[in-house]
Amino acid sequence: MVNVAIVGCGNIAGAHVGSYLKFSSRCKIVALVDIFPEKAEAIKERFGLSDAVIFASHEEMLDADMDIHLVSNCTPPYVHASIAINCMNKGLNVLVEKPMATCLAECDEMLEAEKRNNVILSCGAQNRFLNMISKLKQLADTGIAGKVRCAHVDSLWWRGHCYYDLWWRGTWEKEGGGPTLNHAVHQIDMINWIQGELPAEVTAVLSNVMHDNSEVEDLSFAILKYANGALAEVTSSVVHHGGTQSIVLQCENAKIAAPFSVAAEKSKPNGFGETNAELEKEITDKYNALPTREYEGFDGQIDNVLAAVETKTRPLITGVDGRKTVELITAIYKAGCLKQTVSLPLSKDDEFYTFDGILKNATRFNKKTKSTETLGDNEITLGNFK
Repeated sequence: MVNVAIVGCGNIAGAHVGSYLKFSSRCKIVALVDIFPEKAEAIKERFGLSDAVIFASHEEMLDADMDIHLVSNCTPPYVHASIAINCMNKGLNVLVEKPMATCLAECDEMLEAEKRNNVILSCGAQNRFLNMISKLKQLADTGIAGKVRCAHVDSLWWRGHCYYDLWWRGTWEKEGGGPTLNHAVHQIDMINWIQGELPAEVTAVLSNVMHDNSEVEDLSFAILKYANGALAEVTSSVVHHGGTQSIVLQCENAKIAAPFSVAAEKSKPNGFGETNAELEKEITDKYNALPTREYEGFDGQIDNVLAAVETKTRPLITGVDGRKTVELITAIYKAGCLKQTVSLPLSKDDEFYTFDGILKNATRFNKKTKSTETLGDNEITLGNFK
């Protein structure tokens, strides 16, 4: 039986708890932690976690010397690293919510703690466990559509003005950035996974067009250029009405996308295109024949992390994967803030390697003017990637 602690009982914690409860024969939630204990009490009551002990800090939990094997770190980004490292130093395995950390220096400290303590570190990237994403990755790997030459990555959401009134949102110091870091992190993880490598160059534009109570961007456009010349564009937004999330891969022979769609053309003698119905059918048949996951999304990742803890093996999404995502996001922020093309990888000498360096160079679009402990509604939306 894997004993689990939930550290941070805000909105996303409910998704973690709900998934753990689906595997009640394999795990038990024994501790709930939040600096606002009433939030932990609310989670305890909502899910009927009668045996869970409530703590006001993760330090208090660690000092209690409970029998805990796995920690779900669901706190704001600025404390991801410190909490994860403290837990790993006590010999606990950690699943840290996205993003892994606020900067590459913190990511490297977390990876060192994982290795030093011989524990497991996994990062929240539950969309990889969606059948539509898993199948898109498998389909791209078969080469049936040809090499990816251009990708369109959309993380399009809409958030009201009061969204950034929550105490930790809307500042570089606590949130670490806007939708590029906290929403598009999933799509950026996916394109890294599908491409199998980071781009060689990044250019970007950042702006805040709708939330004057936030320092951070609410909209960004990034262009990624890979070593083989392929391009990708990433849109990160919390200003798109009716927002959708999608990944479109324009390959040599066909377009394939998630949510799933396919289009293929072949050339007529004059160079204009006509539908290649035969290839479209072949790709669709191959997609439909791919195996489907029993558990998707959060359920899939929790199942995978539990299995890793039980068998002492590596999870599908490792700390190394989480670092790659943070590296690409950091490059986007550097390109946007400094208005220059950025080459990857980023070195340890780069100012943007540390959080202090990011804070020094970050563009502050507005001044945060309001701070509230809660917005009074725990219902969240997960978009069309579900």
